[in-house]
Amino acid sequence: MNGQKRSNIKPGKHVSITLKKDQGTDRLLDGVVKDILTSSANHTRGIKVRLVTGEIGRVQIIK
Repeated sequence: MNGQKRSNIKPGKHVSITLKKDQGTDRLLDGVVKDILTSSANHTRGIKVRLVTGEIGRVQIIK
């Protein structure tokens, strides 16, 4: 599923995100969405979310 569309992402979904420090690399962090931080409907680099563990990053893969 596409991590660029806000409508695809809901709290409780399992996702893979890229942290700010890891942008430009292939490193992904798996987790569960707690909050959606991007207010627009679409974002070219991925919707920004906060995981239940507290990490913040942009969604690359929705599982």
